[in-house]
Amino acid sequence: MTKFSVFRVSAIAAAISLVAIAGCVTSHVMIGRARPPISPDLVQIYLHPPSGKYEEIALLDTSSRNSFSITAQGKTNAVMQRLKAEAASLGANGILLDGVGDQAAGSVGTGFGSATASGHSAFGVGIGSSATTFLKKGDGLAIYVEPEQIASR
Repeated sequence: MTKFSVFRVSAIAAAISLVAIAGCVTSHVMIGRARPPISPDLVQIYLHPPSGKYEEIALLDTSSRNSFSITAQGKTNAVMQRLKAEAASLGANGILLDGVGDQAAGSVGTGFGSATASGHSAFGVGIGSSATTFLKKGDGLAIYVEPEQIASR
């Protein structure tokens, strides 16, 4: 009876952990001060630091997990939208992109086996295959870019 209870508690704890992890898609670590939230449409992606002044707000991390995207481009788009949404929620109007890449998310496998026995002998054969599934992962630095000052004429 004790063995069943330990197994049951472990299974419930694993299920709760899986649900909690699955729900966490985007995270941030604050390194500056947050500003009032803005629209994600106003967030600009930078591959290189902008030429003007900017303030560092947070380190961002996200993935395409739980998106309904199948293609690599669709997964990348999901990552970029999630980065923009997280940056916007912190009041950042820019993201200095660190990178987007693939991350193994699990595997899918299948197999088939057959066996026969007669008398004092038995014979069995089996075949199986497995494929790794990937998701996209993206990292960046949420920044607030100072508006350019209009030079007086």
